Amino acid sequence: MRLKTLAKLYRVAKGEEKVARAWELVREAARYSSREPYWEFLRRSFDVRAEDIKDALRFLEEAGEVQIKRSVDGKRLYVSTLKDIRENPVRLDRWLRSISKKRPAR
Repeated sequence: MRLKTLAKLYRVAKGEEKVARAWELVREAARYSSREPYWEFLRRSFDVRAEDIKDALRFLEEAGEVQIKRSVDGKRLYVSTLKDIRENPVRLDRWLRSISKKRPAR
């Protein structure tokens, strides 16, 4: 789906669907995280506001799904977080948890 469509679907979603839509939007946005200047690229290419992507990331952080990177002074590093999501789609701790659930207890 196009990024603009995903942003619209995220804004109108509710409940469990909102988490799924936020992940779709963030993963699609992460595909382009190496483009510079990132927010300008999204606006020109897809007509998507930076605030839509940032809102989805903040929502996922509040839901405990992702942790937004922070600089030393406490500012949120959205693009760095998106780059990390693109490079590491499944976090090691989640992978280890899924493996340990499959193994029988000794």
